[in-house]
Amino acid sequence: QAKTQYFGTLSSIPELERQIALSRNAVAILLGRPPGPIPELGEASGKEGVLPRIDRAILQDVPANLLLRRPDIRAAEFQIAAQSAQIGVAKADLYPSVTLVGSIGWSATSLPGTQNGLLLVGGPSLRWNIFDYGRIHNNVRVQDARLQQLILTYQNDVRVAAREADDAASGLLKALEREEILREAAYSAERSLTLANTLFKEGYSDFQRVLDAQRALFAQQDAYLVNRSNAVGYLIDLYKALGGGWYSEQPLVDPATRDQMRQRTDWGDLLDEPPRTPPTSINTSAKATGSQRQ
Repeated sequence: QAKTQYFGTLSSIPELERQIALSRNAVAILLGRPPGPIPELGEASGKEGVLPRIDRAILQDVPANLLLRRPDIRAAEFQIAAQSAQIGVAKADLYPSVTLVGSIGWSATSLPGTQNGLLLVGGPSLRWNIFDYGRIHNNVRVQDARLQQLILTYQNDVRVAAREADDAASGLLKALEREEILREAAYSAERSLTLANTLFKEGYSDFQRVLDAQRALFAQQDAYLVNRSNAVGYLIDLYKALGGGWYSEQPLVDPATRDQMRQRTDWGDLLDEPPRTPPTSINTSAKATGSQRQ
């Protein structure tokens, strides 16, 4: 029975390793690399696949304006600005436009063979679509209605972003609370297994009790690790909900690509790396999170 339990547990390892390989390859593709090991995942502990220990401080001071860094929020802001300019363009048609026109040339006022003179002609030109006033005014109203629609869309996008951030933060907080409970449960199961082994060795119980204690310990350890994985997932969701991109040690354009682009085109200083300084609260928490690994 012990061997059955052992080999049953052992048989699940290849499938778990396959899932790890699939996830690792997916991350490599997102990083623009060929499928294979990712050295950065194992730099902290020398072992790939170690879950980071999450510091609770990351939930204590998160600037609300980080929501405005989200790509969808920024896109909505630019759409509002563009549509606001369209209203100005539409209103300009309500007023007359004055332009200066002119021409230059040579003129002859006498018979051929006589001396010609330089001719300059110029003057203002007035254009006013007064008979299209109703159509133009309605166009202004249409552009204003579109602006209001974009404003409402922007407000809804902000509310959705706030909800996603709150959901992720709430999930992360509850996962951290559950982690403490599961840690104590796993510790209790480990002590139960130690006691069961002692009783079995001294002949006070059969081996079935040891097997039951082993299964209980395995179940608690598995639940603990699953919860920790969920907590990391919630942390990633929170990072995404707040726009991400706070800090990155990797350049936006790698040096080789930058050199190739500069050989083809004069980019000036547009390809230089801009300064990227993360918010104080996030920076502090991120460093604490990154420095603590289990």
